[in-house]
Amino acid sequence: MTLKPTLTAAALAALVALAGNTQAQTPPLKVGLMLPATGTFAALGEAIEKGFKLYVEEQGGKLGGREIQYFKVDDESDPSKATDNVNKLIKRDQVDVIVGTVHSGVALAMARAAKESNTLLIVPNAGADAITGPLCAPNILRSSFSNWQPGYAMGVVAAQKGYKRAMTIYWNYAAGQESAKGFKEAFEKGGGTVIKDLTLPFPNVEFQPLLTEIAAQKPDAVFAFFAGAGAAKFVKDYDAAGLKRSIPLIGSGFLTDGVLEAQGASAQGMITTLHYADGIDTPRNNSFRSKYAVNYKNQPDVYAVQGFDAAQTLAAGLVAVKGDTSKRDAMIAAIRKANIDSPRGKYTLSAAHNPVQDFYVREVKGRENVMTGVAVKVLADPARGCKM
Repeated sequence: MTLKPTLTAAALAALVALAGNTQAQTPPLKVGLMLPATGTFAALGEAIEKGFKLYVEEQGGKLGGREIQYFKVDDESDPSKATDNVNKLIKRDQVDVIVGTVHSGVALAMARAAKESNTLLIVPNAGADAITGPLCAPNILRSSFSNWQPGYAMGVVAAQKGYKRAMTIYWNYAAGQESAKGFKEAFEKGGGTVIKDLTLPFPNVEFQPLLTEIAAQKPDAVFAFFAGAGAAKFVKDYDAAGLKRSIPLIGSGFLTDGVLEAQGASAQGMITTLHYADGIDTPRNNSFRSKYAVNYKNQPDVYAVQGFDAAQTLAAGLVAVKGDTSKRDAMIAAIRKANIDSPRGKYTLSAAHNPVQDFYVREVKGRENVMTGVAVKVLADPARGCKM
């Protein structure tokens, strides 16, 4: 009779030890968020983080059965600090995955570091073509777009509108250059001509000399690439210069996304193209917008969507391997096969790991970028230079 309690106690001790070992085998997943928290793009970084965390919350706070532990670095939208900043996450914090960033120049340095260290990187905004071009790698994925895509979509729309002579204006770094090239490729294919490119260094916002040049050239339309606070100022300056009434201002959707309140009346009626629009009437988008508004007391934009989908992308891989990140090849294979159920509409990834997605025509009405049509369906980035 005395043996039974002893055996039971021993069995319980063994079970407790086993439970402890099981817990030790499944530590929290270390997610490094390298996003801008200060400067021109700070609001964009905040929206991405909120979107990411909203998806995690939808899943009960776990992805693939793993609790999430966040490590954050402010990248300051400064390419010169990018390598040191990303190495804080890779070498110091030893994260399992990095999510970032907004600025294309910073993201290029992140992609190089991720490629060298074989760290999983999910890019929730920066569209630098090289990330899914020459720098492509199995461990680098995107939940956003390539710079070429929205520019190309706007070039298609501009040609369809019958514009023949256009000018481009943009910050002279990867995002601006590649967006303008995409626009020019489609616009000229449609019979138009880009008569002049106007540039200024990031984050310079002294637009007046360039606006004077636009007034002198009198193009049929102006294609612009700016984002964040710079986009807010440019649109207002364009209107104040009297150009809005005579020369249509068009652009990739980043020209108006997230900054409509700051742009006010100056943005009304503007046409842009992007892979997300406020008026997408689907259960997925309506649910997303409702939950985001309840959680954060404001309306989501494309940056929040891309953060949300970065978490979805990660989850697609983690669920397939039951949270075991050592099964990297199986994780990536699952992500490649996934049909991401995004607020923007369902999409898949290309062989270069860039979203293959619809691009919408949007018109600014009040405080929304309202969808008025589809510019190009299932547009795939050409991924020039990718060898994987």
